[in-house]
Amino acid sequence: MSNPDLTTAEPAIDPTFENVWDELVWRGLVHVSTDQEALRALLGGDPITYYCGFDPTAPSLHLGNLVQLLTLRRIQLAGHKPLGLVGGSTGLIGDPRPTAERTLNTPETVAEWVGRLRTQVERYLSFEGENAARIVNNLDWTAPMSAIDFLREIGKHYRVGTMLKKDAVAARLNSDAGISYTEFSYQVLQGMDYLELYRQYGCVLQTGGSDQWGNLTSGTDLIRRAEGVAAHAIGTPLITNSDGTKFGKSEGNAIWLDAEMCSPYRMYQFWLSTADADVLERLKIFTFLTRAEIEEYAQLVETEPFRRAAQKRLALEVVATVHGTDATAAVIAASEALFGQGDLNALDAATLRSALEELPNATVAAGAPVLDALVETGLVASLSEARRAIAQGGVTLDGARVEDDDAVVQGTLPGGVSVLRRGKKTLAGVFIG
Repeated sequence: MSNPDLTTAEPAIDPTFENVWDELVWRGLVHVSTDQEALRALLGGDPITYYCGFDPTAPSLHLGNLVQLLTLRRIQLAGHKPLGLVGGSTGLIGDPRPTAERTLNTPETVAEWVGRLRTQVERYLSFEGENAARIVNNLDWTAPMSAIDFLREIGKHYRVGTMLKKDAVAARLNSDAGISYTEFSYQVLQGMDYLELYRQYGCVLQTGGSDQWGNLTSGTDLIRRAEGVAAHAIGTPLITNSDGTKFGKSEGNAIWLDAEMCSPYRMYQFWLSTADADVLERLKIFTFLTRAEIEEYAQLVETEPFRRAAQKRLALEVVATVHGTDATAAVIAASEALFGQGDLNALDAATLRSALEELPNATVAAGAPVLDALVETGLVASLSEARRAIAQGGVTLDGARVEDDDAVVQGTLPGGVSVLRRGKKTLAGVFIG
């Protein structure tokens, strides 16, 4: 994709919609919710306070969390006041997984991850103006509470029969692993968060993934019982691929929002590989493109799918949102140069290295024969096949055709690396070490 000015869609409410609720519905972000008519009136009226929580069960958020982050931002753009909750206490417990107990992380680890996730959440919200965002940590109100106070003030509002019916709990009860009292109590902790945010800030809406619906309604039920007030929840759909494979992973590895855990180049390539059957849904959920713009891409997917214009725009938008336009420009330049549409020597060294790490690669000594490097990287199966490939003129090193078997690898590209190519599209990275 050639897009030197990197023009991206500025976060904004689509003018097509008078009410952000209608936009959320059109974008496919409402899988389940409390009363829809009440929610539409709520989101179309005076500013409300709403929240979404993120547990530090890993050192970074991932693409599933990005759905929630962008949903928070969309609702804020409509004039409402977001609370980004980072779960310093719930992260010490972990919500029940369908199959087995979580390994409990140390308080020190959770505290470190709270800081990392807080920084990530802050990136997607505005902290200025009348509807400025606020970041909260549920450890602030959980830690001072004694077990007796917790049972008397919060536990008395819960009925065990209702708790047992929650999907996550029921799944575990029917598994060989069972469920500990610790994880069984998670829904009570999350419900208490919602009650506390209602009492402190007047928060009346929580968003989250539909797989968290039992935890979301734990809060709405608690507020109703404790305060006699109707609070609301929206559960976004779990994103799945049309072919049935799991969304959000590439070659079995999660797509993290932290650049050190998933490079911008790798993220860019992940979005480029989106299937035609999925790309329009992804544009709706993961970008701020308007309905009119997305309809234009729908036409291009129908008439010119080979251009993959929608996938290129999707990759551009998401990587720019997560990592910024400078990093996005670098990965686009690397992608084009690797496939013969740019100058390899003009690339940023760090971006080039991260791109080559995503390709078949090998580490060789400076001055190693190209023949050996072809075999080490897996571009050929043997030295004899390497010689034939060179003789046929089908091998290039750092963009230049390899003319004879005596050629060596020196790592002359930025960062001391080299790029081997066999044929038009088969690439490998070579690191000097």
